[in-house]
Amino acid sequence: MDRIKTVAGHLSAPGSSLQAQPTDAAIRGKFEDSDDDVVIVSALRTPICRAKRGGLKDSLPDDLLTTVFTATLNNLNLDPKLIEDICIGNVLQPGAGANVARIAQFFSNIPETVSLYAVNRQCSSGLQACANIAGSIKAGNIDIGLAGGVESMSTNAFAKPLPGHIVHPNLHKNTFASHVLMPVGITSENVAERYGITRQMQDEMSMDSHRKAAEAQAKGYFDAEIVPVHTKLVDKNGDEQPVIITKDDGVRKGTTMEILARLKPAFKEGGTTTAGNSSQVSDGAAAVLMARRSAAKKHGLPILGVFRSFAVVGVPPDVMGIGPAVAIPAALKKAGLAVDDIDVYEINEAFASQARYCVEKLGIPMEKVNPKGGAIALGHPLGCTGARQMATLLHEMKRRGKKRSNGVISMCIGTGMGAAAVIEYTGN
Repeated sequence: MDRIKTVAGHLSAPGSSLQAQPTDAAIRGKFEDSDDDVVIVSALRTPICRAKRGGLKDSLPDDLLTTVFTATLNNLNLDPKLIEDICIGNVLQPGAGANVARIAQFFSNIPETVSLYAVNRQCSSGLQACANIAGSIKAGNIDIGLAGGVESMSTNAFAKPLPGHIVHPNLHKNTFASHVLMPVGITSENVAERYGITRQMQDEMSMDSHRKAAEAQAKGYFDAEIVPVHTKLVDKNGDEQPVIITKDDGVRKGTTMEILARLKPAFKEGGTTTAGNSSQVSDGAAAVLMARRSAAKKHGLPILGVFRSFAVVGVPPDVMGIGPAVAIPAALKKAGLAVDDIDVYEINEAFASQARYCVEKLGIPMEKVNPKGGAIALGHPLGCTGARQMATLLHEMKRRGKKRSNGVISMCIGTGMGAAAVIEYTGN
């Protein structure tokens, strides 16, 4: 634990001032509303499906984005000309998916006069897109913007090295630089070994992720956030069959500790990270419409929540999974809140090792974490995940019926970072 405090001295351990001394915002129990607030008007996603094998394996990322763009506009009866900028998170497509997103824009009848760009901050790309649009609104550059994320890990040769890619000849001379290229599975093993996260602890988190996701699915808790995808499935003979995909297909009901214990280490002989306690490789897209509160009022748009703060913090690349343990306190501090002031945490389960570590390091009650399951059960379509979490978080807080509540979205980031955002659900 001491090593993390040394590398990122602003990390607040359980019992620190960040937790123990609530600020004015926490004492009030709510924020003061302002016409300049960045509000979230809509947050929708496609089902998240298993790459190469699931319901979206033959769907193009352009079409996945088109699905959520169109649903957002139709549900709000919004004139697309009111959107002033679009930012989409994407990791694996060339050019960070700018062409894919622009094509989806036109397929969704959003006019060419609306600008667009793509962003790649690896696993936080979807959340970064939301933060970018929020920042543009806060700065006064735009009043209404569309954020989101997409990843088709089925249709991208993500496992293959880029042609002609050359590793820097002096990489070995800088420890951090050399660790940037470390396989993320090995960083998971490093976190487990360095901070005492046992195989049992990891498998317990995996089992709970599937259990919570299966229960939420059975009770219809995902229905409000998911937009059905009309697509096709191609069989081994090349024959196409039209289908409508309506739910996440990576959830394994009945996952037990005994089942998980049979799985062999996936990245290191004698290791503890397996396919069962790691996030699933997936396909999916999500869209988040954001606005200045005054603009939302002017155009009669609903207000789901408020984007209160955002933080990205660097950590050592060889233990990149600890990122949320550093980023969450930073985002909470900016919002003037403490760990205990948050009702729901959506923390991406890239690996159970790192997610479990971050939760325990910050002293977050497990019942507040990923109440509908996390990426181990739902999947992790890289560029989409942060925007997917936004939809999952806001609709969960709405379902609970509390007039106002606070949530956090966070994830670790390959190359050694963590990102986090504080979202207030307003119940309007």
